[in-house]
Amino acid sequence: MPRNRPLILLAVALGIALIAVSVIYFVSTAASLPSFFPGHQSGSSHHHTKHGIAALVVALGCFAFAWFQSGPRRPAEPGAPTGPSGA
Repeated sequence: MPRNRPLILLAVALGIALIAVSVIYFVSTAASLPSFFPGHQSGSSHHHTKHGIAALVVALGCFAFAWFQSGPRRPAEPGAPTGPSGA
């Protein structure tokens, strides 16, 4: 699979943003969340820990995707086709 540098950078940026979102979910109550966040409820003292965990898991998935995409390519096996046409 060819490396796609913009996709790797997007995955890292999304992972960093999701880490920030998870921290906001862990430390803020539902009343103090931004109104566009899922789980925002006026006057509530509930913490949305599951939302924070979900954001953290997706962030780690983005980082894993970027890591695997940025790794070295495998060398071709001797006698294997080298191009898309097989020649």
